[in-house]
Amino acid sequence: MGYDTGTEALADAARAELVRRIDAEGAWADDPVWREAFAAVPRHLFVPYYYVPGPRGYERRWGESPEPAARERWVRGAYADVPLATRLRDGELVSSSSQPSLMARMLVALRVEDGDRVLEVGAGTGYNAALLAHRLGDGGLVTTVDLEPEITESARRHLAAAGYHPAVITGDGARGVPERAPYDRIIATCELCAVPRAWLAQCRPGGRVLTPLATGLLALTVRDAEHAEGRFLPGAVYFVPLRGQGRAGAGSVSLAGLPARAREQEPLRFLLALTRGALGPREAYALWEREGEPGRGRYGVTVRGEHAWAWLDDPGGPYAWPLS
Repeated sequence: MGYDTGTEALADAARAELVRRIDAEGAWADDPVWREAFAAVPRHLFVPYYYVPGPRGYERRWGESPEPAARERWVRGAYADVPLATRLRDGELVSSSSQPSLMARMLVALRVEDGDRVLEVGAGTGYNAALLAHRLGDGGLVTTVDLEPEITESARRHLAAAGYHPAVITGDGARGVPERAPYDRIIATCELCAVPRAWLAQCRPGGRVLTPLATGLLALTVRDAEHAEGRFLPGAVYFVPLRGQGRAGAGSVSLAGLPARAREQEPLRFLLALTRGALGPREAYALWEREGEPGRGRYGVTVRGEHAWAWLDDPGGPYAWPLS
């Protein structure tokens, strides 16, 4: 897909500004190679249209609008450091392009090394797969999977337009992609309610799994096909739920019976989401206060065989709760 020279020049300038903004946040401090990937991969080719919420519902911005001002709004929005709604169904968001600065943090946290085989669960627009392919090359090391054929088809088109050719697979991400395993890294860009066992079986021992869970970002080290363990990274994350076998549970957490101060505490809402079905709101609040109002970095998850549990501070400690 090609755009006029004015649009491409504006895109180049906007992309450079986005990179400077993310750089200033220190997102790439631990792995500066990702700066080059974000500077090179043209995000606007992956969002030929997107939706912006407005007073009358969603407004569609389109790169091929006949109005120059509309095209300029589209390209500037494509390089804003915000998530972009890219696919709606009956008014419900089913696919999006994640916030670039969050993508940068996640890719650094994935700890990719040269020659790693990477599975991405949640193809989206294909932009994240392009960043991975830029980092690792087009030698078959990157696989991205999504349940929806129209999403994988458009991701494949976007990737080809940008000059990248990772494997794009249509399938249930919770099942992984066994025919292309084993992987050294698995990254999910959609919300889950549990860690699929198939991922552990398809990941090499010592591999790393990075996945959103309960509004947190969980980094697991895989010990073997039956065992993985790790902690949550600081900060909240919000993603579209995974569709298919591992679909995240719907509904917000209950705040019933909590004082007004507690209702405003986002880290407490994370604990409520993590322990849903195991702790009631008042029980979780009492624990949270007693333990010094812990943030996400003090929580972790262990997967061992058929069992999985979340914990506070120590996987063998007194505070542990089963995960579904």
